[in-house]
Amino acid sequence: MADKHDEVTAQLQALQAGGADADSRLYALVYRKLKQLARNYLRMERPDHTLETTDLVHEAYVRMSETENACQDRGHFFRLAAQAMRRILVDHARKHRAVKRGGGAIRVTFDESLLDLIAQPEKLIEIDDALQRLARHDARAGCIVELQFFAGLTDDEIAQALNISSRTVKRNWKYAKAWLSRELSGDLK
Repeated sequence: MADKHDEVTAQLQALQAGGADADSRLYALVYRKLKQLARNYLRMERPDHTLETTDLVHEAYVRMSETENACQDRGHFFRLAAQAMRRILVDHARKHRAVKRGGGAIRVTFDESLLDLIAQPEKLIEIDDALQRLARHDARAGCIVELQFFAGLTDDEIAQALNISSRTVKRNWKYAKAWLSRELSGDLK
């Protein structure tokens, strides 16, 4: 597995250096993981969601390639991919809510079972707003939530991506869950 991590990082560096085939080689290396991320996201969406897994992967990859963000390594790449997918789904949820125009935000709590609750657009928007507030409050905690909850990286992968210990990842994850739980329940304002 370490070889694949190194190969993704090498292709990212080749892409930044203007390597001719680097983009297609990178895409081939990360496509399976991006599809897994997209499947996880879409599994949580409402049943009538219009995006397919492949569409979400392609749209996220295109959005990432259009930005000026140069990925330093595999962890950074998947963090940006998770952000792009989340943005796409939040945009769709906002459009869906605008069509329905059906009421205000719904309060939810934040824990590992939250994945089962994201099927309603209003909840996804609420969670996204709370994550943005967390990232402004504690950037590393916000990053850890994205990498673990949305990108599906393990504590060890996150530690490697952020150059911190797994113990620090676990401590920040615990803090972020508590902070988001209070934020989403309305206790913090």
